[in-house]
Amino acid sequence: MDRKMTESQRAYEAKRAAKNGMSLDKWLVSKEQEKKAATAAKLPPAPPKPPGFFSRLLDRAHKPIKTKT
Repeated sequence: MDRKMTESQRAYEAKRAAKNGMSLDKWLVSKEQEKKAATAAKLPPAPPKPPGFFSRLLDRAHKPIKTKT
């Protein structure tokens, strides 16, 4: 792992690794792989929202006034 862990963090991760029947090194590697897989499987961005009330109002205000002939 690239970042340094404090002793308490290392102890916490060691407990979690032992609970899952793994060594600390294998546990940290598996966590990194899961993290990479999660970032790779991100959902595509949501479609843009339709214009709001004030945006539509301003757009309409900038249009010329229609006159009846």
